[in-house]
Amino acid sequence: MYQVEKDYRNNDSLRKSFNELVEKTFGFNFENWYQNGFWGDNYNPYSIVIDGKVVSNVSVNKTDMLVDGEVKHFLQLGTVMTDEQYRNRGLSRIIMEQIEQDYAGKVDGIYLFGNDGVLDYYPKFGFQKSKEYQYSKKVSNQGENQLEQVIMDNPDAWKKLLDGMDRNVFHGKCDMVGNGNLIMFYITGFMQESVYYHKDTDTYIIADVEEKNVCIHNVFSSTITDLEVVIKLFGTAIKEVTLGFAPAETTGYEVIEWHEEDCTYFIKGEGMKVVEEEKLRIPSLAHA
Repeated sequence: MYQVEKDYRNNDSLRKSFNELVEKTFGFNFENWYQNGFWGDNYNPYSIVIDGKVVSNVSVNKTDMLVDGEVKHFLQLGTVMTDEQYRNRGLSRIIMEQIEQDYAGKVDGIYLFGNDGVLDYYPKFGFQKSKEYQYSKKVSNQGENQLEQVIMDNPDAWKKLLDGMDRNVFHGKCDMVGNGNLIMFYITGFMQESVYYHKDTDTYIIADVEEKNVCIHNVFSSTITDLEVVIKLFGTAIKEVTLGFAPAETTGYEVIEWHEEDCTYFIKGEGMKVVEEEKLRIPSLAHA
């Protein structure tokens, strides 16, 4: 006999079982995120539980987006997994139908990133393949690097970054809002060395720097609204910039269709179509 469990992150036994299946399936888990206080209400696993064990799951993540100045209420589905012993029993379908029942008419759209091996699965639930876009350009900066790298390995650093998010006036064309906890999943994990700060402008930049290239994932600034000003802070060493979001001003950028390896973007709902229509991108740190 099975049960569909949700809203159970504070149940130690179920959370442990959930994390064990995540580890087995994906090679990581959410326990540190929980213990650090960042697993909040926005991330909600829907799980099939049999004899106290999580055997199948689809997680709902609330990712409201500020699109051209208007907040859109989106859901992302992720952490889709079923224990090998319980596959081909329709368990994921049961969960998907429960999520549909809970959120029908309550959100502007739903999206997910599916493995290329299951492209025929999600259309059964009304999802359709769509497109995202990536922006990049060559740059010729003047001056030295003005940024201080901030290692995100302690609560004091985390609090300062979260406070910086609250002061933010910088925006792209499609920004996740109200879910800093999801960004902290990355920052407190494998991206602890990807945060930079400019004191004079009170600007945090989440970026991966590799020799002459920088990929900027997010910018949080209380004073800067112009992305070009942000890019100049990296100094002369940087020759190319790639963005993990769609910039507010696209002039001078090369835009290409973005398709991550073994990952297809699916959408459901009229509200999601704006991403393809306006050549936007779900922010790179808004994936769960």
